[in-house]
Amino acid sequence: EPSLFCSTVISMAVTVIVEPAGRSSWDEPVRIAVRGLAPGQPVTLRASLRDEKGALFRSHARYQADVRGLLDLARAPALGGSFTGLEPMGLFWALESEKPLVRLMKRDVETPFAVELEVLEGHEPEAGRLLGRAVLERDFLRPGVRRVPVREGRVRATLFLPPGDGPFPGLIDMFGDGGLNESRASHLACRGFATLALPFFGYEDLPPIMKDLNLDYFEEAAKFVQSHPKVKGPNIGVIDSGKGAELAFSMASFLPNIAAVVSINGCISNTTTALTCGRLILPGLPFNLDKISAMDSGVYDIKEAAHFLFVVGEDDRHWKSSVYADTAVKHLTEHGKTNFTLLSYPNAGHRIDPPYSPFFSVCLHPVLGVPVLGGGQLKAHAVAQMESWKILAFLHLHLG
Repeated sequence: EPSLFCSTVISMAVTVIVEPAGRSSWDEPVRIAVRGLAPGQPVTLRASLRDEKGALFRSHARYQADVRGLLDLARAPALGGSFTGLEPMGLFWALESEKPLVRLMKRDVETPFAVELEVLEGHEPEAGRLLGRAVLERDFLRPGVRRVPVREGRVRATLFLPPGDGPFPGLIDMFGDGGLNESRASHLACRGFATLALPFFGYEDLPPIMKDLNLDYFEEAAKFVQSHPKVKGPNIGVIDSGKGAELAFSMASFLPNIAAVVSINGCISNTTTALTCGRLILPGLPFNLDKISAMDSGVYDIKEAAHFLFVVGEDDRHWKSSVYADTAVKHLTEHGKTNFTLLSYPNAGHRIDPPYSPFFSVCLHPVLGVPVLGGGQLKAHAVAQMESWKILAFLHLHLG
């Protein structure tokens, strides 16, 4: 039976129990229980939080207390609401914005998200009076992790350093939707990686739009990480989502000491915009997915020294990432290479984030400025986010 921790108690003897007590990392599970209910009492649990812009996200689920008046989400299935079934962390990954096309993003990783949990009487049609309440804080930075803004040469980024003297395995973390996104890099630093969150457009004095990229910028960032005194060089890794994954493949193909690459729903060819690699210019593949055919000539010349992890949501609606990954695996296998792992998840969509991140199937694309379908189904996508955190083991294996 859970040990007692209650942030706030309202009314009678109903107590909301959360463990571990105090702050917890966003990518780690918590145990939630409610004590002091009547035997078999029907209740609704509601979770809510506001992001840094004030947008409200909510989820709810209906439950029934056991014969002792205890409700333990690790044992009790949800009977309805935002999800059903035995889902102890469902209230987190089912959080949904009250406004359409808004997805949850952590803009300031140095402050936690405050998640309010409420216990409400009854089920239908609307839950009744408030029986109990707790507030828990979900962290993106553990104590001791350092956040260091980077302005070196052309590189604009943020470096996250784990606690201690190091040296630590080094990583570059990129996304394809512009601006500086620190949420995953901060998690990776909490897990022991010196991680550079690297934007390449739409941030400070970088180009405002993604156009005619040059590999020199990414080489400069790689050299910065490799030469950092807290980094266990010279080999480093790159983890990327979407467009960023193409850049990771380019780095592995043309730059030295890229030992591990994680591609999350990425393409295996250069798309959208040209990429200059010294005297070589890789033209951008235009966006007309109905007319794209993946050929051997379109697959990067992957070095034997690098190891690759392909993470795929099979229902990705941004583009055919499962086809791209299958093509890459076939190409590598035909050339006698075994330096790859494929994690493929049925009914998962495009944006596979760290565990317990809220699911969104449609959002306003920050680059295109239009609503874009990401695909996926709620539960299946949540499973993919939890299981794909095997990324950590892959990176530790190949970076030390």
